[in-house]
Amino acid sequence: MLRSLRVAAVQLEAHDRDAFELRWPHICTRIHEAALRGAQLIVLPEGTVPAYVLGHEPVASELLQAALDDVQSLARSHGAIIVYGTVRLSAQGLHNSAYVVDANGSLAGYADKCFLWHFDRQWFSAGSTIAPIDTSLGKLGVLICADGRIPTIGRALVDRGAEMLVMPTAWVTSGRNPHELENVQADLLAAVRARENGVPFVAANKVGVERACVAYCGKSQILGANGMPLAKATQHDAQTLIEDVTLGDARPLRAPSLKPKPSRAFTRDLRIAITPDGELPAPLKDVAGADHVVTADPLADDRLSDAAAVAAVEDDLIQDPGGLVPYRLAGYQLIVWRTDLNDREWLRALARARAIELRLFIIVVCKFEFAFAVDPDGTVVCGTFDGLRVAAFVFSPQRTTHTIVAPWTDILEGLQRVPLEYS
Repeated sequence: MLRSLRVAAVQLEAHDRDAFELRWPHICTRIHEAALRGAQLIVLPEGTVPAYVLGHEPVASELLQAALDDVQSLARSHGAIIVYGTVRLSAQGLHNSAYVVDANGSLAGYADKCFLWHFDRQWFSAGSTIAPIDTSLGKLGVLICADGRIPTIGRALVDRGAEMLVMPTAWVTSGRNPHELENVQADLLAAVRARENGVPFVAANKVGVERACVAYCGKSQILGANGMPLAKATQHDAQTLIEDVTLGDARPLRAPSLKPKPSRAFTRDLRIAITPDGELPAPLKDVAGADHVVTADPLADDRLSDAAAVAAVEDDLIQDPGGLVPYRLAGYQLIVWRTDLNDREWLRALARARAIELRLFIIVVCKFEFAFAVDPDGTVVCGTFDGLRVAAFVFSPQRTTHTIVAPWTDILEGLQRVPLEYS
């Protein structure tokens, strides 16, 4: 049954851990204000309590409990569900968690961050449970920041009944360009997560700098089930986004599971030409200087020297967030995607997302229309357009072995920890 839910993403100014108690009353006021504006679900960032850059000083259980008491009181008084990032203490140590407080003030549940990022690993133990949280307004799939980098986490939550994805996050930025703060999740992956799972997505982030060493990119957002933004915050200002989303019509993109044979890795760089046409005349191949050619016709392809490391896929497999994972775990390095879709913007976003998530090269060929190639960083390295019918790039297999995307943060380890059968 379709139903509407008014949600709020509260984008906060970053605070250092030792400033938490000073900042907390203001954060509670922001929750109160969002509820007064009609928000039924209010989402705050990762590490709101007491901060994200935790350090090694012990965390007082009394401080965590006092914050929870305040949030429960706010939830009861406004009849709103509140999701906020906090430290959770357990017998296993500390967890980077999100608490879900229901509209009656009860603690509906919590989610622990599963895919720890960078210095997370110095302080936290990884979560091991991936399951939606039941609330009075439906099942919420709660994932925390870097969990969104692993496509099978969101997939598992939705396949287990989540009606929307909710992300307290601490999206950081390198500051390479202070005027355009970059983060691949904020700029690309969040929208893909919503559309591939067919559910709304809400993410709350921070702005500013914490402890002089972590800069946040802002860009909190509320996305519809089609991946289109309903609201998006700026990269520098504390803001509260409020929008209505529709629940109860999840249409996840899923394909039959496959078990590809283990591949043999490529051992040398190759120059590959691509064309949206059915064949590439010899003179054009000579101009491209290519070792191999990929065309719209798989039967007309030049045979790649080690075809076991190349997988040819169609739309259903690549649109499923878990579709290519078995290929990546089996050692495949290059995906050739021949597509019948004509949404060029979606094709580009999806190919970039899969390349980034899995650290693969991906070639996309839309028959007689266009072709392009994406490297493991998600960069479109070449493509055809208008009268340009052939393009070429260097496929460097060594780059696919670089799966550590931040210190102590291995994409392959994350994929292995969330097997497809889990969902």
